[in-house]
Amino acid sequence: MKATQAYSRVEFKNILFTTDFSPAAAGAIPFTKELVERYGATLYALHVRPPVIDPMTPGTAMRAFEVAARIGDEKHRKELASTFEGVGSEILIEEGDLWSNLAATLEKNDIDLIVMGTRGRSGIRRFLLGSAAEEVFRRAPCPVLTVGPHSLSGPKEGGEFSHILFATDFSPESLAAAPYAVSLAEEYEAHITLLHVIAEPKAGDLVRPPELEASSMHLLRKLIPAEAELWCVPKFAVERGAPAEKILDVAARSKADLIVLGVRQPSGFPGAATHLPIAVAHDVISQAVCPVLTVRG
Repeated sequence: MKATQAYSRVEFKNILFTTDFSPAAAGAIPFTKELVERYGATLYALHVRPPVIDPMTPGTAMRAFEVAARIGDEKHRKELASTFEGVGSEILIEEGDLWSNLAATLEKNDIDLIVMGTRGRSGIRRFLLGSAAEEVFRRAPCPVLTVGPHSLSGPKEGGEFSHILFATDFSPESLAAAPYAVSLAEEYEAHITLLHVIAEPKAGDLVRPPELEASSMHLLRKLIPAEAELWCVPKFAVERGAPAEKILDVAARSKADLIVLGVRQPSGFPGAATHLPIAVAHDVISQAVCPVLTVRG
């Protein structure tokens, strides 16, 4: 890690908003509009519906189903056009598998940010596991801004992020998100807090907690470019405990309105990934009262 990081300004040129027309998806609309207008980006609004006909559909019913599907598609197309009137958008209504359609859209349109809202499952803490949002969250090659079930209804007055929290474990994957956190803070002239969470000390640990905290604080300070003092006064925090719990705690105390995390793709099936960094992101998204930007390392 260099003594002082030098970051190129992050630009979002092509933003994808994906929706199933649920209230949860609608929660991401205000953030989508703000980012599109802020960056002068091209907006793509995507809805993927299941096929209306399967091999078991009687021949006599096919025509009626096809007509109903076309009517429904046109209704959704008009709704999206009305939602983003004045912003300008390309409306995409597709049929079939969500991920295959979304992946094709990402590649064809050079998407550099996905914005989506998602609901939680009652009683299940890691609400994303097994859901459509989980698939996008785990597999998307570009950053994803997820507006979770507890997020506020929209950006603060003026549509600006005023306090950004960036959490890192100093792995290459988590550090991949640092340029986004710093660049967004500069774009919005927002306060930024950099956080590292260390485990509670165990008997026999060679490095004492005070030494580890001092080392972590030093590494956090190295992540901020020298010119950052021109637009903000960064804060640094080292906490002990469970990562997701501490991230949420610091976000609440600092009144963060955006959390930025770097994540890596876990191996194995989703339910087995509970101990990996991506599971921390799951927990944060499911409980945060602000959007969470995840960046694949």
